[in-house]
Amino acid sequence: MKLVVAILSLVLAAIILPLFFMPEPADLAERQQRLPWVIEVQPDGNTRAFGLTLNVSTLADAKAAFGPDVDVAIISAPGEAGTLEAYVSTAKAGFITGKMVFAVDAAADMVQAMKERAVKTEYMESTTRKSILAAADVATALQRPIHAISFIPSVNLDRDAIVERFGAPVREVATNDHQTHLLYPAKGLDIILDTQGKELLQYVAPRDFERLTAPLSAQ
Repeated sequence: MKLVVAILSLVLAAIILPLFFMPEPADLAERQQRLPWVIEVQPDGNTRAFGLTLNVSTLADAKAAFGPDVDVAIISAPGEAGTLEAYVSTAKAGFITGKMVFAVDAAADMVQAMKERAVKTEYMESTTRKSILAAADVATALQRPIHAISFIPSVNLDRDAIVERFGAPVREVATNDHQTHLLYPAKGLDIILDTQGKELLQYVAPRDFERLTAPLSAQ
């Protein structure tokens, strides 16, 4: 009899306990707002994506949304002043995970001063340099707004899946035999479809879309 009671208790626990840990409806709604294809253009012309409003939400807001493991640094290629960026190695965008990079809005003189105060500089890929910021400069960076988001989903996306979720692109530009840019200017979105690698999704405010297309025009 005791064995039967014990088994019944375990069964009831398996049924009831998950109810206490189910996400609240508000939490579910928030997760849905972070899905990559949920893009809202605000009345002021800024884009809201991943639950963040570009040019309004700060890096601190991004850190609160995607966790404390945000790597803030200045990334610079040879001959370039560099950009202030923050990297999240595992970001949860709704039920999709991936790598995420936030481009932080900072004046050129601020970026240069932060580079000069960097505690360490190391090389990433090839000759690209990563300047590790001093603690005080990290605190400053967290208060700056983000003006662009890049997302590399952990799952591969094909063209059909992209069109189903994001709609048909306004224009397509092939840059080589395996990469094609799917352009959505009204959303401020450029999706790089890569048949040999991971896709890259780039988000800016629609008025800043030329920043994404200028390199394509140059090619």
